[in-house]
Amino acid sequence: MTSIYVGLSMQMAAERRLATIAGNIANVNTPGYRAEEVKFETMLSQAGSGDVAFVSEGDSYTSLKPGNVSYTGNPLDLAPQGDAWFAVRGPSGPLYTRDGRFQLGPNGGLRTVDNMPVLDSSGTQITIDASAGPVNISADGAITQAGNRVGTVGLFTMPAGATLTRHGSSTVSPDRPASPVQDYSRFGIRQGYVEGSNVDPIMEMTRMIAVQRSFEMAAQAVQQGEDSTSEAIRTLGPS
Repeated sequence: MTSIYVGLSMQMAAERRLATIAGNIANVNTPGYRAEEVKFETMLSQAGSGDVAFVSEGDSYTSLKPGNVSYTGNPLDLAPQGDAWFAVRGPSGPLYTRDGRFQLGPNGGLRTVDNMPVLDSSGTQITIDASAGPVNISADGAITQAGNRVGTVGLFTMPAGATLTRHGSSTVSPDRPASPVQDYSRFGIRQGYVEGSNVDPIMEMTRMIAVQRSFEMAAQAVQQGEDSTSEAIRTLGPS
């Protein structure tokens, strides 16, 4: 019966991989989206005298590869440079995003397209007076109007090895606190630009075809195992 369970473990892994690929393809045009990947490994069976390798269900992780940056000309559109993130206020605490399509709320608060307040490096909501003149945002996040500094857009880096939990399409929360950027020689902000999804649609379609074929091969292996078992029962069982 081993071959049946090995084949079933492969089908379960392929089903999960197909679900992540479908999610990535659905968000190929979502600004700031980070592709979901799955890391698989084998598990050795503890039963019996010989080692039997099964496929695990896989561990999901978020790809941190940067996406393509496009020019929009909107002064409130921002693109983070380097592996840095914007901070926003979520329902249960700070969340982080690379989707820099910001806009002003009714009271001048800087907000995301999902209406979440954008935060500075200290975790305070950013407020801009729309009547004070054009908004200029420098590479270090400093916001100026008519030559006066009125605030700072916060940039944060994730701790090494942090596990990111996805909230919505383009916001995440780490399992450890993120750190405000101090060194702007490697990080920064580009005003008037937006970073797109880091999903490679051609690669995802190629992966989908490969996973579908693997699923079909696993199904055939399960069927062959069932046929062999049925044949053994007919041959060795009592007439």
